[in-house]
Amino acid sequence: MNISKVPNVYCDYRSPLSTRYASKEMRYNFSEQNKFSTWRKLWIYLAKAEMELGLPIKPEQIAEMETYVDDIDFEAVAEEEKATRHDVMAHVHIFGKQCPLAAPIIHLGATSCYVGDNTDLLVLRQGFDILLPKLAHVIQRLAKFSQDNRNLPTLGFTHLQPAQLTTVGKRATLWLQDLLMDERAIRRARNDLKFRGVKGTTGTQASFLQLFNGDAEKVKRLDDLVTKMAGFEKHYTVTGQTYSRKVDIECLNVLSSLGATVHKICTDIRLLANMKEIEEPFESTQIGSSAMPYKRNPMRSERCCSVARHLMFLVNNTLHTASTQWMERTLDDSANRRLVLAEAYLSADTILMTLQNITEGLVVYPKVIARHVAQELPFMSAENIIMAMVKTGGDRQVCHEKIRVLSQEAGAQVKQHGLDNDLVDRIKKDPYFAPILLELNALLDPSTFVGRAPEQVVEFLEEEVYPVLKNYKDLESGKVELNI
Repeated sequence: MNISKVPNVYCDYRSPLSTRYASKEMRYNFSEQNKFSTWRKLWIYLAKAEMELGLPIKPEQIAEMETYVDDIDFEAVAEEEKATRHDVMAHVHIFGKQCPLAAPIIHLGATSCYVGDNTDLLVLRQGFDILLPKLAHVIQRLAKFSQDNRNLPTLGFTHLQPAQLTTVGKRATLWLQDLLMDERAIRRARNDLKFRGVKGTTGTQASFLQLFNGDAEKVKRLDDLVTKMAGFEKHYTVTGQTYSRKVDIECLNVLSSLGATVHKICTDIRLLANMKEIEEPFESTQIGSSAMPYKRNPMRSERCCSVARHLMFLVNNTLHTASTQWMERTLDDSANRRLVLAEAYLSADTILMTLQNITEGLVVYPKVIARHVAQELPFMSAENIIMAMVKTGGDRQVCHEKIRVLSQEAGAQVKQHGLDNDLVDRIKKDPYFAPILLELNALLDPSTFVGRAPEQVVEFLEEEVYPVLKNYKDLESGKVELNI
């Protein structure tokens, strides 16, 4: 195959998460530019704090570093890394060439994990800050959908078999409840994150103690100063060379749990689309199938399920990584984490954006829903009819037997002959039920079979959903912000 005329960008593998699915902001969060600019910021924080605590560092050295914080020569770094076989030292050397005044004090007293781990923690927290407003927007849209459809009766399903009626809005609150649990878990994981701080090669801070001539208070102060400069309130009191890899488990646990929620919601939507009761948005020019022009495939929901399935399994990597960190650390976490952490956040970002699109345009077909209810409701109304007959003086056991026989005949019509459920017509034609014919329609009103579903929707939204949404600004504008 001659690929000489194909642009180079199309001759390299590129993750679909970064080229097709995830948002620009999340892609940037895990980008090389953001990562290595953050490394440089961390070296600046360290130098500033060391200068404040009395080390011989000059303001012009820091000013020089700040000038080049975003100006990274990636080709020069790549060449340097080939020679050194060490990514951090390659960046130290190239940064030093750009900043000759500051070169002697860049990375002073630090180990590679000072920039590596602290940057990861900043990126993980920022990833949560990107996801939480998107999750809130989905919750807000589903809350409106629940409110709007709180009174619309629909078949409930247990074992995927028709069961007692619920409402379309009440079913959506079950989706909402899981999303609220995800919002709480993600926000908690975000707020639980601490900074690794300034800990040295095995976490003992020995190198910094030497820099400050044994002054332990200055070393503690250095840790606090750098932590505050990086925007964290707290740092981990103890670490090995790295922060505990159980932190990664906690982050990916909540993202994997979100994946399970979105998979369940979108599976429900796919099942309901099969029944033609609910459909995701479908543009006028959208093609559902290359061979069957009439099809309206639930492709957004299918995409959510597909990516969510990937997301749910990524946490297994973090479990294995944490369990194999020998003593103060081993390097077999590095390559795995480069893959897993980014993919988890990009995957979560993808499914939330897609679910947001789905929930903004869910289409409900009340007449189809009513038809399905009418097929099953006569069977479910048996007890109501029996009670009505008893009130007119009928014998409960006689009435029960008559309805049992008529129900079996109607069931045979449906299952064996593919006809509509005609139980109500059979009841109307049976002279035994003459005393209740005038109230039969009222006894079969679907709204009387949904229990407190409409009230439950209102109570749930007011007591649990709206208080959570108050933590977010500008939901209606789409530019959602989290109030931390």
